Amino acid sequence: MRFDVKVKPRSSKSGVTAARGELVIQVHAPALKGQANREMVEVLAKALDVPRSAVRIVRGEHSRRKQVEVSGLSAKEALSRLERGGRT
Repeated sequence: MRFDVKVKPRSSKSGVTAARGELVIQVHAPALKGQANREMVEVLAKALDVPRSAVRIVRGEHSRRKQVEVSGLSAKEALSRLERGGRT
């Protein structure tokens, strides 16, 4: 399953929220040397209850807007897991 996300580096709290119809992943790490990308993968994997290896950045490695792919999870199941709460 693939979907678009917006990453907010240097946030006070890490977590997954929805704002204005888009999935926003807040990370504490700065956008420096891939730190924010690594934390984004960890936060999303934890929110979806999947291993980090199941989450992959497909497009937007150097952008705040990214397309990610999650293996082994249907869209319905992902939405259900995100609705339960993505705050860490």
